[in-house]
Amino acid sequence: MTEKHIATIHPLPSSILHNSTEVRRQHTRAAVQQFSGMIRRKLRSLNRKATRVAPDMTQVQGGH
Repeated sequence: MTEKHIATIHPLPSSILHNSTEVRRQHTRAAVQQFSGMIRRKLRSLNRKATRVAPDMTQVQGGH
């Protein structure tokens, strides 16, 4: 059973693989992109829920 785990978008050349600073930098960059995508999706979801609730709130407040 083999699994491929690719944490970076662009594979590193073998000469850089031994440079831990560059590897760490690329992994960090990939992690930040994943995290920002997750936050973006969460905010989009909350925004959709808010727009669904917003018309109901105007009726509750008397249509102001």
